Amino acid sequence: MDLSTEDFIAIRNLIYERTGMHFGENKIYYFKKRLQKRMEINQLQKVSEYIKHLKFYDRDNREFQELINLITINETYFFREFSQLEIFAEVCLPEVLEKKRAKSDPNLRIFSAACSSGEEPYTLAIILKEMLEDFHNWNVVVKGADIDENVIKQAQRGIYDSRSVKDVPPPYLEKYFSNPSPGRFMVNPEIRNMVVLEQLNLMERRALRNERYYDFIFCRNMLIYFDEYSRKQLVEKFYAMLNKGGYIFLGHAESLSRISTAFKIKRMNGHLMYQA
Repeated sequence: MDLSTEDFIAIRNLIYERTGMHFGENKIYYFKKRLQKRMEINQLQKVSEYIKHLKFYDRDNREFQELINLITINETYFFREFSQLEIFAEVCLPEVLEKKRAKSDPNLRIFSAACSSGEEPYTLAIILKEMLEDFHNWNVVVKGADIDENVIKQAQRGIYDSRSVKDVPPPYLEKYFSNPSPGRFMVNPEIRNMVVLEQLNLMERRALRNERYYDFIFCRNMLIYFDEYSRKQLVEKFYAMLNKGGYIFLGHAESLSRISTAFKIKRMNGHLMYQA
């Protein structure tokens, strides 16, 4: 199959319009292999025919979703970027909890964007379980969302291989996981029940309309897939989702400095933190 620059740009622009994700022309080969797979399944010979199919005949967006499932990158594992999680657990979380206790507000809500196969929201749930001595007094919700429906289904199963759990502290591995088979690790029900998982395209106009009153948003290593305009749109949505004084966590190579001035910037243990 030939994938011309013109055809690549056409399908890249379609993906951008619907998801906000932007791919450079260095991704042509990466796209070619995945496009070829979907075109064979749909018995289409030309990329132009496939684009036409997506635009005019894919009325329920089923095929577009299958394409997105193939091109999204899902690199994650439990307790990723551990030093940042330490700041969350030992600095930011106690600060937010103290304010909530002063107001008799028992609700604690965390949003994990681009959560992939669920390692991040389950990690956050484990941390909350460990850090909240009065856990039974809190209404805790950890919500994970990803555009790829396949990884959301995997997250809902809550079963992982040894690579995914390589950085889980041994006491937590013993306490919060079971072994359904050799080399497989299942998250225990008490943690799974804390997490809500949903397939969500965050750039859809109505996707986050009802998502409000979050205390923390984790959006780590996600903004790098968006251009500046889409980043600003998404960060504005996140700001609207956060309670006053809530925090947004980005990947170590990401920054809000050129995207938004709405957040207070705090430096904690070598990390820049952003507070609403």
